[in-house]
Amino acid sequence: MKKYARVFRYVGQYKTDAVLYILFIALSIIFSLASLGMLFPFLEMLFNGEKPGTSGFVSNTDNPTVLYVRELLKKSIEGPAGKSGTLGIICLFIIASIFLKNIFLYLAYYILNPLKNKIVNRIRNELYEKILHLPVGYFTEKKKGDVISRMTNDVSEVEYSVVGTLEGWIRDPLTIIITLAFLLFISPILTLFVFICIPVVGFVIGRITKSLKRQSQEVAVRYAESVSILDETLTGLRVIKAFNSEMLLKAKFIRNNEEMLQVRNKIGYRRDLASPMSEFMGVIIFTGILYFGGRLVLANEFNLTGSLLLTYLGVFYNMINPTKTLSTSFSNMRKGAAAIDRIEEILKAENLVDDNPNGIQLESFNHSIELRNVGFSYDDVEILKNINLKIEKGKTVALVGSSGAGKSTLADLIPRFHDVSTGELLIDGVNIRDYSLRSVRDKISIVTQEPILFNDTIERNIRLGKQDATEEEIQAAARVANAYDFITKKEAGFQTNIGDRGSKLSGGERQRLTIARAVVKNPPILILDEATSSLDTESERLVQDAINNMMQNRTSIVIAHRLSTIRHADEIIVLQKGEIVERGTHQELMQKQGYYWKLVQMQEVK
Repeated sequence: MKKYARVFRYVGQYKTDAVLYILFIALSIIFSLASLGMLFPFLEMLFNGEKPGTSGFVSNTDNPTVLYVRELLKKSIEGPAGKSGTLGIICLFIIASIFLKNIFLYLAYYILNPLKNKIVNRIRNELYEKILHLPVGYFTEKKKGDVISRMTNDVSEVEYSVVGTLEGWIRDPLTIIITLAFLLFISPILTLFVFICIPVVGFVIGRITKSLKRQSQEVAVRYAESVSILDETLTGLRVIKAFNSEMLLKAKFIRNNEEMLQVRNKIGYRRDLASPMSEFMGVIIFTGILYFGGRLVLANEFNLTGSLLLTYLGVFYNMINPTKTLSTSFSNMRKGAAAIDRIEEILKAENLVDDNPNGIQLESFNHSIELRNVGFSYDDVEILKNINLKIEKGKTVALVGSSGAGKSTLADLIPRFHDVSTGELLIDGVNIRDYSLRSVRDKISIVTQEPILFNDTIERNIRLGKQDATEEEIQAAARVANAYDFITKKEAGFQTNIGDRGSKLSGGERQRLTIARAVVKNPPILILDEATSSLDTESERLVQDAINNMMQNRTSIVIAHRLSTIRHADEIIVLQKGEIVERGTHQELMQKQGYYWKLVQMQEVK
């Protein structure tokens, strides 16, 4: 049960609800048994006819319960009520018991359903919160579709298979335990026979459901793969159509779907077998009790009367359905265990870039950012090595080099998307790990090569950098980003919805919105990651003008693809295979005629 510890922990946080549920369920079971228990006096009257106290099957018994009930019946029949009145009292008692049973059953569900919904909500919230807090590097090895699948399909599986059967974990075992106690009270010898048979039923059900977890895990993987294919299809639809690759993607999706269908069918066969098998074995035990008990009645052994045997059988038959439901719950739990494992994998993932709870607040950036002998490795691959760099406040430093040289990785160290593997990164002379992570990122704005926007209005996308920004600040940021004119030409202006990932805007417009978002935050440090490399000439000029406006009086780290945009940088750092191979101003590096000079020549030839 260790794998379900998280669900049980959530239940423990709502102790009052859990206790009330158990209490109401117990009362509903007791009143259900009370109604069945009235079979005995009813049958006693039918069997005895005019002579209460003499059973139609067996006349002699020293069972105190039997003797007590017979005495009550005798007094009732001989009293004013008579035989008909006594039957009426028994029937009214049965109706009252069933009414109370259902009242308490409704109250139990009234408590349980919100409790189950709270548990599922907690799982979703914790999973999303964990995804937000995990470092960027964690998702480089994960398919986006797989993460989405865990957030949607696996949580739904837990909701249905584990949390959905929460009532079965409590109600059915409680029903079986209370019923067995009642059966033990009626006839210890018959109940001993039942106890011998129960482990056999448990063994058979366990064998049937044994492979459900492994097969469910396979289904989850296949489902995640289908979500990944769908995500890639929606993202790359233009390319797919341009290269006439529809049939290729269709075949890939159908093949994955067929494999998932086969495993789902196997799971269905095993899961659906558990319930009828448990019912069949329950009937076998019922028949065994009927035969074994019948022989005891005929032999007049163990104080067992005919009416008591029939009452016992009625109560036992009432236990078959909870046993069947419990077996279904057990198989569903086995199936849901795979989904819990996949969710736990994310929830328990180590956050390598964790916040310092006692960190220093970076109130203001005053002097410099410094990297001392910094190295960075990922999965035992060395990406940066022996980086020594000091960026003074108000200066612009450009990072250049071929693809894979480590430019973006170096820039990602500054907002702590990754932590250095060796050496140290200092802000104003203090190790970045000693600061509060939030306070560090408050001082930084980033503009990436691919504009990252959200399906919302222009205003809310700009406001993302500063939630309490005034309307004047948003408009001022838009002007700095050269975005104000095109925004005001939109029908709804700043309230225009830009569509999924900004699909309703051109590339240049999207990039200028990301610049406005960075400006409204008004940070002292800017990181520009090839912000103009994917734009046409006109858009590039507008965006570059916006960048130049934004960089005034700020410390800037610029990753440059087009070297013409960084000629006025205070220092240019040339990276090659994770190491600094050259550094200096544009004029100094051109005079050296080294690696930077070659890069410039290649671009000029183009």
